[in-house]
Amino acid sequence: METKNGQQRRLAVLIDADNASPAIIEPLLAEIAKYGVSTVKRIYGDWTSPNLGGWKKVLASFAIQPIQQFRHTIGKNATDSAMIIDAMDLLYTKRFDGFCIVSSDSDFTRLASRIREEGAIVYGFGERKTPDSFVSACDRFIYTEILKKDKGRKQSSAKKTAGGHERKSAEALKKDEKLVSILFDAIDAVADDDGWARLGSVGSKIFNQYPSFDSRNYGYAKLSSLIRTIGLFVVATRQAGTDPKNRSIHIKRKQTENSK
Repeated sequence: METKNGQQRRLAVLIDADNASPAIIEPLLAEIAKYGVSTVKRIYGDWTSPNLGGWKKVLASFAIQPIQQFRHTIGKNATDSAMIIDAMDLLYTKRFDGFCIVSSDSDFTRLASRIREEGAIVYGFGERKTPDSFVSACDRFIYTEILKKDKGRKQSSAKKTAGGHERKSAEALKKDEKLVSILFDAIDAVADDDGWARLGSVGSKIFNQYPSFDSRNYGYAKLSSLIRTIGLFVVATRQAGTDPKNRSIHIKRKQTENSK
């Protein structure tokens, strides 16, 4: 992902070791690489605790800096406070275009909102148990379950998956009223007078309103694949300008008996 001047976004990655699993680190960093360059990677926790033994084994391999935070008082999460203070210090340096907050803890809701107030992008990563308040405070929220590698599962070609989720059929997608409503509303919001909408604009509209939306939740690696499968839209590839390589996908609602 690039900034307006064509450079890749500089991202600060902050991980709450108490609320994230080391099993996700490789796919997590691969996902973050889609949005920019991780110029800072820090992970916070009490490294004297045996509970973080799994993290200790992977930190050096991925050049993640561990930040020690002792638990001075039982029941108080000093790790969260350390992360928040560091995040604000980094924010005020004005060196970062975005922040990646890896946690399932709602304590970071206000932090995410504050970072966005300064004009920086916030990518959240957490488990599905993450409270809606934190999810909604981010520009984009990715559930870590879809990042985990699907190990040891033999599946038929009819049940290929993305992010470990079984691919839903066209019939199942059409019956998902919330999904259909999200897609229809996004297309209606950005479509031209003829009803055509550029897929990229549709995706941006959805993500702005639903930070946790991800086609991989339905078993599809890309939004375009989900759109083609659901069968409710006409899909066309158009060329922009004279460059034959400059092509984009456009979609519009299919005509129904009720809409004719």
